[in-house]
Amino acid sequence: MAILSKIKSRINPKKVTTWYGKFERPISSLSLIGGFVFDALTLKRVDMFWENLWILGHIIVVGVCIILVHSIENEPGDETNPEKTHFWLVNILQFFFGGLLSVFLVFYFRSAELSSSWPFILLLGLAFWANESLKRHYVRATFQLSLFFLSLFSFLIYLVPVVIRRMGGGVFVLAGFLSLAIMLGYLHIFANFSGEKFYKHNKMVSFSILGIYLAINIFYFANLIPPIPISLKDSGVYHLIERNEQGYIGQYENIGWKSYFKIYTNFHVYGESSVYIYSAIFSPTGLNLTIIHEWQYFNPNVNSWEDFDKISLPVFGGRDGGFRTFSIKNNLSSGKWRVNVLTEGGQVIGRLRFNIIRSAVLPTLETKVLE
Repeated sequence: MAILSKIKSRINPKKVTTWYGKFERPISSLSLIGGFVFDALTLKRVDMFWENLWILGHIIVVGVCIILVHSIENEPGDETNPEKTHFWLVNILQFFFGGLLSVFLVFYFRSAELSSSWPFILLLGLAFWANESLKRHYVRATFQLSLFFLSLFSFLIYLVPVVIRRMGGGVFVLAGFLSLAIMLGYLHIFANFSGEKFYKHNKMVSFSILGIYLAINIFYFANLIPPIPISLKDSGVYHLIERNEQGYIGQYENIGWKSYFKIYTNFHVYGESSVYIYSAIFSPTGLNLTIIHEWQYFNPNVNSWEDFDKISLPVFGGRDGGFRTFSIKNNLSSGKWRVNVLTEGGQVIGRLRFNIIRSAVLPTLETKVLE
């Protein structure tokens, strides 16, 4: 106790706040980066109760802080003065917003095929950057409420399918309406606490929220949003897939580290060998669905992709490593191929690209267990 008393007596609160105010920007940046790395390593599943409760807690803290920021009297510049309450509220708000956007980046990135979903991932990335960089705009109600609605909508996009155990356009529309309804209720509370401040910005706030709502709807119906809460846990092109007492066994060509630098992996076909496309799809517990393996061939004569076949495959939710399934094709032509792994609504879960080369000899194959 004596040691603690000595430590407390030597700590000057004013010096601490001054020091933090001086180094607030690098501390904030490091904490957000550290939080993003931590989330990427620790967040496992979108259907876990405690992880979603943690996200909900962040949303509640953010909502309360926004109200406090605009209900407590302050003067211009208070957000940069560590001796003012406004400074600490803005920093707490910024920190929890960073945590929310970090989680959404991790979850949506895991479900994304970047070639098709990059616009929405870019939107979340810009929001994450803006949360850290646009400090002068951070005290403005429109900026805060816009980020709040984006966070709320991003959360409900995947929480609603997890809860009702269904996916599709109707479920997405329901998530959007719930987001708007909750936001309208929140704005009513915000207006009661902030008074004239809200009515000075209500038109801009409404325009911003409706703009975000419309943009996300356009992204969804243009199949530019990752198909969260499902994701592609594993995939590959194999010469043979079979099931035995060990599970699923796959035979493949091992071309080593060079495969990571090739868009189209060479696949050597001998005789009438088959091509197996494997995919392990994660889906939350109770959310059973059908996915599509869309086989396409690149026709060099017309310089475009042509549909070859679409194969429907059932997926049952709950398995950490994803539900394992595959499709097979025989006697495929030489050239570039790709298989799009799609939801029934056309959202891209993943994409495999390979280049078929006819071979006079059987290629050397290795075997592995498909987890």
